[in-house]
Amino acid sequence: MLDKFITPIIKPLLTPVVMLMHKRGITADQLTVVGFLVGLLAVPLLAFEMWYGALVAIALNRILDGLDGALARYANQSSSAGGFLDITLDFLFYAAIPLGFILANPEQNAIAGSLLLATFIGTGSSFLAFAIAAEKFKLEKPQFKYKSFYYLNGLTEGTETIALFIAFCIWPQHFAIMASIFAIACGITIFTRIHGGYHTLKQQEAAENVPSSANSEVIND
Repeated sequence: MLDKFITPIIKPLLTPVVMLMHKRGITADQLTVVGFLVGLLAVPLLAFEMWYGALVAIALNRILDGLDGALARYANQSSSAGGFLDITLDFLFYAAIPLGFILANPEQNAIAGSLLLATFIGTGSSFLAFAIAAEKFKLEKPQFKYKSFYYLNGLTEGTETIALFIAFCIWPQHFAIMASIFAIACGITIFTRIHGGYHTLKQQEAAENVPSSANSEVIND
């Protein structure tokens, strides 16, 4: 929900760093992989209840995630392969953070963490499934033209998820309640994406069938 507002603010701040990285010969895909590995460090840190260490790893992951896309565009390295790698590792990172809290306190966090992971699957699958169909119909990306795939909006997007992870690390004792509330928000996102995505694609299919139907009537006449 907030990504479309936050992204334009952050992009200009990344430009000087991106220019320096490009001069050093660093590629966007390298940043993607390094950022993912740094983000995974949060899991053992969370498991051993090193909350602020995990917070640093999460923050670094998100900074590198912002830099990889900016670097790809600056260096004209944007590609479907890079976009695939980026979004796949992003979703694995998102799933890893609740796992870390579950490992830290299974008795208290397991149910809420599992519920959050289940809804993450729903938001991720609805997001990516629509992107595949959007590519087939060549749908425009009015709010995220720089993305390598169609970015379907929702109540819970990247900005909200990272804010949640930060809150988890600051108030780990409230993980269960925060995870449960966010899971409900994810459920709303899943519903709106399925509902909106289904009807959008039905309209696209109907629009594509109109010319063929019209031609058929002309032939019959």
